[in-house]
Amino acid sequence: MQAATNIQNQTLTHAFHALKCKECGAEYELEAKNVCELCFGPLEVKYDYSNLRKTITRKTIEAGPNSIWRYQKFLPVTSENPIDVGTGMTPLVRSHRLARRLGLKKLYIKNDAVNMPTLSFKDRVVSVALTRAKELGFTTVSCASTGNLANSTAAIAAHAGLDCCVFIPADLEAGKILGSLIYSPTLMAVKGNYDQVNRLCSEVANTHGWGFVNINLRPYYSEGSKTLGFEVAEQLGWELPDHIVAPLASGSLFSKIYKGFNEFVEVGLVEAKNVRFSGAQAEGCSPIAKAFKEGRDFIQPEKPNTIAKSIAIGNPADGIYAVEIANKTNGNIESVTDAEIIEGMKLLAETEGIFTETAGGTTIAVLKKLVEAGKIDPEETTVAYITGNGLKTQEAIQAYVGEPLTIDAKLDSFESALERSRTLERLEWQQVLV
Repeated sequence: MQAATNIQNQTLTHAFHALKCKECGAEYELEAKNVCELCFGPLEVKYDYSNLRKTITRKTIEAGPNSIWRYQKFLPVTSENPIDVGTGMTPLVRSHRLARRLGLKKLYIKNDAVNMPTLSFKDRVVSVALTRAKELGFTTVSCASTGNLANSTAAIAAHAGLDCCVFIPADLEAGKILGSLIYSPTLMAVKGNYDQVNRLCSEVANTHGWGFVNINLRPYYSEGSKTLGFEVAEQLGWELPDHIVAPLASGSLFSKIYKGFNEFVEVGLVEAKNVRFSGAQAEGCSPIAKAFKEGRDFIQPEKPNTIAKSIAIGNPADGIYAVEIANKTNGNIESVTDAEIIEGMKLLAETEGIFTETAGGTTIAVLKKLVEAGKIDPEETTVAYITGNGLKTQEAIQAYVGEPLTIDAKLDSFESALERSRTLERLEWQQVLV
């Protein structure tokens, strides 16, 4: 496939009209393609914002469906009937107890742990990718995944009537394996880490001609993450936050939230503001955080070793773009230990009633770390992105939440157990105070 030379002359029936290299600017036809032939840079979707500015208002968006498809004109699909399984418009929760614990006055939790249909933000990107896959004529879809993406691809492919084969590392959590198998895809558990899985999938994509959501369909797939930016702006009353904290795996989510905010500014839906972007990684797989701290303009790949498997990507495709965004917005990228991740999961659950997976625990732990280091202003409107549900990673937290009090069906047995429980709580508080 050759670089497009005539794209600007095409009739623009939709706002998106080309794939453009993020490095050299070369443009390509809107096909299943993710790498520039000239410089091997990543491709992303190019839009005509002047066209969007003429047709989109706050009212037209608010009149749309209660899902990501209220933002359809900002997404790279042509179908009048995109795959809509209720994905998106998840709660933006105003935090009170966690905010007080951390000393923040305006903290919000964007809770994609309750996203539909598979309880993670990946439902957004897959809904877009599979809609585009059908438009491009694919009948078999696939992905390389650390768990959540496989769940979402399998579920939404089942809904859309597409054949599905997904690839995961063999050592994933049981909840994520079950969360794919229930939809009856072909599930390949590869002996290796995510980066090895991804390399295999690139070979399969080239030989079988399948639509891989995060390989040859990646430019379309990644656009779905923008909706996490769109929704926050709309839910804040058509205003941008001052600061966001989000988990970093490949770096794509981070960069697309940034793109989403900028697109809303570009078409006049919100006022411009310098939103500070801070990223969260686990110390056991933190190539982006290390590049940020060391002031490097390249990512040094590393072998993952952390309980936060869903964000354990040792060679992140968009890592350097995440570093650039953190730098130019005066944000930060931090990493935390597995022990801090577990404490982050527990802290969010016991203060806000939200059970997140390890990626969310990483985000909350980094939020806490940044506050303690004086890197978040208590007066800032801060949004922490929670991207997945804790029911998927129960193994990580099982040993740290205690056991139920087993009692006889008698009042005195209950009273005795209650007293033991209260005594234990007092001892734990005394240890904390010491």
